Amino acid sequence: MINTANGMISTSSSSTNAQSPGLKTYFKTPDGRYKLHYEKTHPSGLLHYAHGKTVTQVTLAHLKEKPAPSTPPAAPSSFSASSGVRSAAARLLGAGNGRALSFVGGNGGSKSLSGNTRIGSLGASSSSNLLSTTNFDGKGTYLIFNVGDAIFISDLNSQDKDPIKSIHFSNSNPVCHAFDLDAKDGHDLLIGLSSGDVYSVSLRQQLQDVGKKLVGAQHYNKDGSVNNSRCTSTAWVPGGDGTFVVAHADGNLYVYEKSKDGAGDSSFPVIKDQTQFSVAHARYSKSNPIARWHICQGSMNGIAFSTDGAYLATVGRDGYLRVFDYSKEQLICGGKSYYGALLCCSWSMDGKYILTGGEDDLVQVWSMEDRKVVAWGEGHNSWVSGVAFDSYWSSPNSDGTGESVVYRFGSVGQDTQLLLWDLEVDEIVVPLRRGPPGGSPTFSTGSQSAHWDSVCPVGTLQPAPSMRDVPKLSPLVAHRVHTEPLSGLIFTQESVLTVCREGHIKIWMRPGIAENQSGNSDTVLSTSLKEKQLFSSKVSSSSYKQ
Repeated sequence: MINTANGMISTSSSSTNAQSPGLKTYFKTPDGRYKLHYEKTHPSGLLHYAHGKTVTQVTLAHLKEKPAPSTPPAAPSSFSASSGVRSAAARLLGAGNGRALSFVGGNGGSKSLSGNTRIGSLGASSSSNLLSTTNFDGKGTYLIFNVGDAIFISDLNSQDKDPIKSIHFSNSNPVCHAFDLDAKDGHDLLIGLSSGDVYSVSLRQQLQDVGKKLVGAQHYNKDGSVNNSRCTSTAWVPGGDGTFVVAHADGNLYVYEKSKDGAGDSSFPVIKDQTQFSVAHARYSKSNPIARWHICQGSMNGIAFSTDGAYLATVGRDGYLRVFDYSKEQLICGGKSYYGALLCCSWSMDGKYILTGGEDDLVQVWSMEDRKVVAWGEGHNSWVSGVAFDSYWSSPNSDGTGESVVYRFGSVGQDTQLLLWDLEVDEIVVPLRRGPPGGSPTFSTGSQSAHWDSVCPVGTLQPAPSMRDVPKLSPLVAHRVHTEPLSGLIFTQESVLTVCREGHIKIWMRPGIAENQSGNSDTVLSTSLKEKQLFSSKVSSSSYKQ
């Protein structure tokens, strides 16, 4: 069972526990302790070798009551986390005159938690547990994640480890998925396969069906008819009324309309220059996909729309971040990693910043205003596989004056670590211009970005800047959260979710929330985030160092 009072996990002695030495059930931040609340995973019968080459991605899906309310929610309720894409983003946060916080080390305690063991026996009935629950009302928050040849659906608010539904694919492995909170016709879930096939389905309909196959699915790119390379990422276009995009391992991205027949004939001209960005539209009005964007040579590893849907960010095998004006189909800006491929990207809620991570073990912070890298984070010991802004965090010393803007974001990597970072905009110092060789550069604060003497022209892809020209961030906290390499993270109002490549998900409760779980969690939410302790006076402060 799980005891949330002290954050410990205890299991029955009859189960065969494979302890994971060195893994703690909580980690400290200046805001307080994040505690491991519970875990989600797949049925134990899924053998390790069956996972194949697919990496687990997780999507958070919130089903609203039917009929859907006419007023949109105040905060985004649908996030996707994976090694490729993350649509979670951070809002503009007003803070006082607090400084950037230095690294906080040491999580204390030496208790370990159970590894990949499972409690009790799992039969085939596990996928239909939901159907025996008569109070299923078609609403709630669900985790959708892929492992091997299956998609699993788990109830986020249940502490049961087992998924409530499994969907199996016979000929291909599911790779990526996306959920549309505001879908109008019921089809709100996209699933992309390693064969290139794409499905759109109703999540509610899948939950209500006892079988292990997709029901009521619309099938696109059937048998790879348009593109037979692996799907790497998929996303609904915000405000696009059912338009979605699918990225592939050959550097192409396709635009679909779910209202059109998925089997519509669609052929595109041969790409003349593989090195150049190009867009081709379908010849016929009934065709689906309606457009092909050739973005790069090699795989596209991640895509993310800005919250308003105006911009699309992509990262690829070639190491470049590219940012497009989606409606104009125009490349705006972009730049290269220090080394190797970029694997993930994420927008801030206000659309001002983009995070990227990849094979250079760094987290880069891009400024849309400056069209440049304005900070880079060093702290991972291996590839960075997931990045996300925390849109629910607010600075504990905020006095509402807006004198300083602080963003909290997180990153996970193949080093099994979760890192949390604070980006204080007033502390970003960026070089304005270079003097003669050997001379020292002149600097200006980020708020004076309008004074750049050479903002890159629109459509320019830049080389990686010199590291001495970009302010360096150090992590606020680093915590080893899994035994396996991590593939994604999601921030919710109550928690942080981490997922490893093997399909195990952990839910870490925010400070002050786990202690109050005995009551109705809904009543806790409105007040818990306002009651954070003011740790800033107890932690040595430092500005970001060059």
